[in-house]
Amino acid sequence: MISIPFTPREVQATEWRLQQIYAAAALGLKGDKLALAAGMLPSEYRQLCQLDPVAEMAALKGAADGELEASTQLREAARNGDAKAALSILQHAHGWTAKQEISMSIETINIQSALDEARSRVMEMVVDVPHAQVTLTKEINGTTTNIPTRRRTNADGGVMVAKDSG
Repeated sequence: MISIPFTPREVQATEWRLQQIYAAAALGLKGDKLALAAGMLPSEYRQLCQLDPVAEMAALKGAADGELEASTQLREAARNGDAKAALSILQHAHGWTAKQEISMSIETINIQSALDEARSRVMEMVVDVPHAQVTLTKEINGTTTNIPTRRRTNADGGVMVAKDSG
């Protein structure tokens, strides 16, 4: 049987270690990625945070300072006239969203009057056909009724046509 010597790593909140945690958190890293960037295994970082609250405070301070720096730069850009920066501040810091409205206008329509108007328009648009007999009928409750038309009939005479001058 082969024996592998194992010595557990000792994790302490040294000044250098806290500075590494602070720098990684200032860049926006969190959790396991913060631990790896600070030169620790994720389990070591969690253990260090449980044993020494100063390690967690270094991570919080680094995150706060990183956010402060980014916010300051964004605000300065907005003050210098950058519309995208100003919009970003409004959306993310103040919860502003652009209005998305749809206005609709609904009119009530009287069906009977709409049908009467349509009927009168159709009768006005009927093309006169010479020598044709047209009868419009309407069926209501099984009864057929003739509807008078404004069309010209044979009795009115034919359509006038200009003679060719050629």
